[in-house]
Formats: sequence, structure tokens, C-alpha cells
Amino acid sequence: MAVHWKRILGGVAMACAAHCSAQHALSIPDTLSGTAISLTVHTDSVAFFAGPLTPTFGINSQKYLGPTLLLNKGDSVALTVNNHMGDTTTMHWHGLHVAPRNDGGPYSMIMDGESWTPKFVVRNRASTYWYHPHMMMKTAEQAIKGAAGLIIIRDAEEAALPLPRRYGLDDFPIIVQSVELDSQNRFMPKGMVDSVVLVNGTDSPYVTMPAQVVRMRLLNASGERTFNFGFTANHTFNLIGNDNGLLPAPIATTRIRLSPGERAELLLNLGGMEGQTIYLMSYASELPMGIQGGPTMPMPPGSPLMNSPLNGLDFNILQINVGGPTAAPLTTVPATLVTDTPYAASSANATRTIHMTADSMMVMDGPFYFNRNLFDMNRIDYRIPLNNVEIWTLMDSTMVAHPFHIHDCHFYILDRNGNPPDTVERGRKDVVLIQPGETVRIIMKFEDFADTTTPYMYHCHILMHEDDGMMGQFLVGDYGQGVQTVNRTDEVALFPNPANRQLNLKLNRPGAWADVQIATIIGGSVYSGHVDGATAINVSQWPRGVYMVTLTTATGSTVKRLLID
Repeated sequence: MAVHWKRILGGVAMACAAHCSAQHALSIPDTLSGTAISLTVHTDSVAFFAGPLTPTFGINSQKYLGPTLLLNKGDSVALTVNNHMGDTTTMHWHGLHVAPRNDGGPYSMIMDGESWTPKFVVRNRASTYWYHPHMMMKTAEQAIKGAAGLIIIRDAEEAALPLPRRYGLDDFPIIVQSVELDSQNRFMPKGMVDSVVLVNGTDSPYVTMPAQVVRMRLLNASGERTFNFGFTANHTFNLIGNDNGLLPAPIATTRIRLSPGERAELLLNLGGMEGQTIYLMSYASELPMGIQGGPTMPMPPGSPLMNSPLNGLDFNILQINVGGPTAAPLTTVPATLVTDTPYAASSANATRTIHMTADSMMVMDGPFYFNRNLFDMNRIDYRIPLNNVEIWTLMDSTMVAHPFHIHDCHFYILDRNGNPPDTVERGRKDVVLIQPGETVRIIMKFEDFADTTTPYMYHCHILMHEDDGMMGQFLVGDYGQGVQTVNRTDEVALFPNPANRQLNLKLNRPGAWADVQIATIIGGSVYSGHVDGATAINVSQWPRGVYMVTLTTATGSTVKRLLID
């Protein structure tokens, strides 16, 4: 299948195939603020390149991607997501600490033509977050086609700092995506031969930034590519924030590596550079083999193509033309930022291990497993006591690096293969890249929200891996401190699941019985009954969605998730 591609060497763009891109002014997404925000996700199309229009998903008035949400810590917000996509979707508030029913995971499905109205108090620190669909097996397709956007949270501590915060003037949203398009200009969800880099949905972008200290909020929203960000001629910048908050002090550096889902805030001093040009680049030649974006690994015969022309090369992402300074420009970088004390390893109540594997060491495109399991909506992997502080050990025994993301809470990286993390990784995180053969320990606290029926997710943020089942789920509840063992006995078979006409329940041993309660995910009862062997339930008139099935037997109770499709 023919694809568009361009190869960029030594900072000089060279047309190599189906199109030669002109420079385009960087699009700056609109903003929405306040405590009542409505998002309408709809189908659209964009003329990215010559030829057929590219089918996209837009949000509100935008044809591709959505507006940036401006939220304040402590505010009670009501969000409305209207689904006009022509398909079922969800909307996940990536990095936000909210109750599981408001998290937007796979269970909070929004049917086509319907709406979802989560309400929550903003609890996160000032930082850059984002939102995107989390629909089972369709996350890559929907997010890459544009159903995503940034979230900027502000708080009093950040507001007191001398930082740029004039959106689009000295504070710039930078959403970077590496995508693959076919010969008809359609996005390819797997994207393993990705060759087009978009910034805020703009191909070959340029932007004018003032000759002063500017703030850049970087998000890697790619499906699979890791970027090793830096600037022309190794120009130094200051990292001021990671995924979930500002750092105690700026860190002067020349590189920041971001895998899919990761964010970083940085300050770039352009003082005295008026009239000059500098490029935001990816120094992919410095990435090791095994990180998607680094050098292409040798593939066994018959394997899917993964030889993107961008792999292992240094290339330009965004051209920055330096203009005159703004009124009242910031010209210095603050020496200190905020107080942030990581959890001490000695405070942990529990430890867990997640082992990432594949069917063989030669597998490069999945499926990949957590502890030998693919995602199963009827299996709860962990039951975590409320207020537990836990250390999770993440081990990658595959040939591919995996960005691990957990919902509900932020974490700190304790070590990589027993060594302290680099200084640029020592802030609050919710995504961490685990390289082949690497063991990474993280520490986090599960606080504020207890819900023993609706789970949170953890998963690889390479979207094709997530869609293929590299995901698990956990409940947070009043279980008492320590590690909770999940009861995997199953006295009652429930099938088919998903169901659309008839649901069957069957006891798996003679003389067994079960009381059955079925409710919607928000608690509305739809069925109550008793099973003494087997029974069939007509579900043909039930609305599509996720239901909670509570089964009480002589040995206890269990909750299963049922999908009516």
C-alpha cells in the first residue's frame, strides 16, 4: 500500500515521495474554560495533502483535534461529551485524579447520538494533561483521527511564579503526532510505517515566538513513536514540569524523551535571537534499538512492515521564527518552582510485579501480555485498599519498549535496573517508558476514591498494543491494608458476553445456586432473580452499554461486567 513519506536529514527537508509539503502556520487550538464545558465530537475531513480529503474526528468547531480545556484546581466542573462520531466511544481525562465513574475508561461508553456528563472536583496540581477516547479495540483509530485535546490545569502555587502563561503568545501548546496515511490519505491506526509528523494537526509547521523566555507544553500524542526532543545545535532549555506537575526547580538540559502519552513543560530562552530561526527537533539517532522511533530492528521473514523512514534519524518537527518581544516580557528563568516530596519507599504497604511478555522474543507487533494475560473485562487484576502506598515493579521481557500508564494516580520512579532515574524523570509521572530487558520500580498512593464495582485501567500507551489487549484493571476499595488476593473461582458461567438478544447463566456444579442482580453502570436495577441450574434472560430490549452483574452464591459474592451490544 502506497504511503506518503518524507525523509529529513541534517535539518534539511528533502521531498522523497508522493508529496512535497509547503510550510504551514502552526494551528493553535481554541480554548474552553469555566465550570460547565461541552464537547461535541463529530466526523469531518481535512485537506492535509493533495488528493482525497483525510477523514477525521473534530471537536466543536475544530475539524481535527479539540479545544484546550483550561481548568482551575479546586473547581467543581461539569463536562458534557456529545457523541456524533457514528460509533460508540468514551472520553478519558488522561492524568486527572477522578472517581472511576468519571474517568472515561472502557466502561463509560457513549453511544452514537448520546451524551455523557461526568462531574468532579479538579484535584490535580497545575500541569499539562490531555483527553482522548478509551474505547475497547478502537482507541488508536479514534484518537489518531483527532478525537483528542489538551487540558491545562492552573493553581495558586503556579500562579505565584514568574512563568509565561499567555496562551498562544508566550505559552504554546505543542501536540506532536507521527502518523501513517495510505494512498487515499486515510489514517492507518497501527501506524508502523508512520512518516508524517503533525504538530497541533499541522504538517510542516512554523510558528513565530517572541525573543524572550517562552513556555512550551509538549505532548506526544502519537500511536507508537517515541520522540527525543531537542533544539537546533543542542540549544539548552529548562524542563519545569513532567506529566503531573511542576518540578521543585528547573532542570537545564538539551534533551527530553517522551513516549506516547507523556507530557513535559519547558522554558526556552529566545532572548536576543530576534530575526533568527530555531527548530524543535527529534534526535532519534540517539534512541536505542527497541524503542519505536529508534533504529529499525531486523525483522523475521513475513513480519509486518515497521521500517518507517523516520526511524533512527534526526529530523525537524517545528520551525520557530523568533520575532520581537511582547509587552512585559519574561527574560529570566526562575531559580525555584514548587515543593514536591516523593513518597518514601519505606512507606509502601504493598508491592506488585507486572511482567510484560509476548508469545516469543521475535514478536514485534503483538499481542503483548501483562503477567501472561490479555485484557478481560470480567477479570479484576488487583483489588487495592484505599490509601495504600504501593511499589510496582515493571519488567519488560519483550523486544519492544512499552510506555506504561496507570489511571487514578500519579507515581514517582524509584529506579531503573536498580539505578536512580535521570533528573528529568524525577517529578510526578503517569507514563513511564520501560525498555527491553529493563526493570523499573514506581511508587504511588491510591487515595480519595473507593468504588468496588467500577475499575481503573493500567495499560501500554502504544495504542495498538492497548487495543490488542495489553491492559489490566484494578478496583480501589475499603479492603484493609496490604495486598489483596483476587478470588478467581467462578461458580457461575455468564454467556455470551457481549450479548444482544439472550443472556445465559449456568451453574458450574450440581446443587449450586445463585442470586442474580443486574444493574446499569450508574446503579439502575434492570434484573433480579434466582438461578438453580441454568436460566436465560431476554436482553434484546436493553439499551446498549455496560452492566454490572452481582452473583451471590453459598461461597460469597462476585461482580461481573456485562456488555450489551
